Amino acid sequence: MTARLIYQSQHSPQESLILVTGLAGVPGWNIFHGLRNLYPGRVVGQRPADNPKANWEDTFAINSENEDLLRELFKKYSFAAVIDATGNCALKACECAPHLSKILNQDFAVAIATECAKYDIPLLRISTDFVFSGDAGVGNYYEDDAMDPVTMYGKHMAWAEILITKRHPSTVFLRAPLPIGLSPGGKAGAIDWIEWRFRNGRPATLYYDEYRSVISMHDLVKVVDLWLREPQRFAPGIYNCGGSRDVSLYQIGQIINAVGGYDPHLLHGCMRIEAGPMPPRTGHVGINCDKINSILPPGLIRPWPVEDYMYPGDDREWHHTVNRDKWKINDSIGTFLMDGLYFLAKT
Repeated sequence: MTARLIYQSQHSPQESLILVTGLAGVPGWNIFHGLRNLYPGRVVGQRPADNPKANWEDTFAINSENEDLLRELFKKYSFAAVIDATGNCALKACECAPHLSKILNQDFAVAIATECAKYDIPLLRISTDFVFSGDAGVGNYYEDDAMDPVTMYGKHMAWAEILITKRHPSTVFLRAPLPIGLSPGGKAGAIDWIEWRFRNGRPATLYYDEYRSVISMHDLVKVVDLWLREPQRFAPGIYNCGGSRDVSLYQIGQIINAVGGYDPHLLHGCMRIEAGPMPPRTGHVGINCDKINSILPPGLIRPWPVEDYMYPGDDREWHHTVNRDKWKINDSIGTFLMDGLYFLAKT
């Protein structure tokens, strides 16, 4: 049977629509829903045809390997702008199947950029801090630092940056490190995977020495919205787009454990070298975000967690000893850590 374009919408091809790709991941899922609130009736999305959890109205079902359907989509519909959040950060899966990683993290993104260039459509690409290795252990990477990824995911995302720039030089890239938001399946995001483990009484082992400049999806959506409304602020090129606080994976686990009111003994920690060689792990990939902060309204991107009292610092026992009374409310994770995007949990 010949694949066909499946579209759950009544939009006319002549409408000026905003397309968000990559609804199977945390950035795409949250950007899609966030922009739908801001631009009712104008936002459509691309989702994998074989992922029912990302199924939603106003979406096109197109798998990453089906570039023919992608070309049909751009030929049929007129898009005012495209936000490309495609990619798969399942590190082990990408290492085990590098050919699939290339399709998901590089080839499909380049195909999207090619279509945007053909029709002169503004393109914003969501990239990653995993284009760096973090081996030096100090972070503070700038946009023009040499890329040295250690994972297949990072390597293909890095190549995507290079190839997209050649195909569509006016593209704006946002390197968004570990966006904090819900995933469509409820297990793929940083918060929902860890919380799922704790909620089901399962331990989670997280790394002391893998650091990220975490950004909430609430703030990332605000940056994307500003790009749509005031594109003149953003010269083409790469922008590191993270929060001002570098947080280790173990510290993220501590915060979720305490705020969610879970058994503190479920959280385990180790150095990443103790986790074995598969998949390879990055170290301190904290990024310097001075460039993007210089063009944004002050305070638009905040540290995560926002409140200092919710950050454990170097105290590895903090989640055992912190007073949890202030977080004893319904939906404490959504209220204190998701910052307004928790409505997705009810979808």
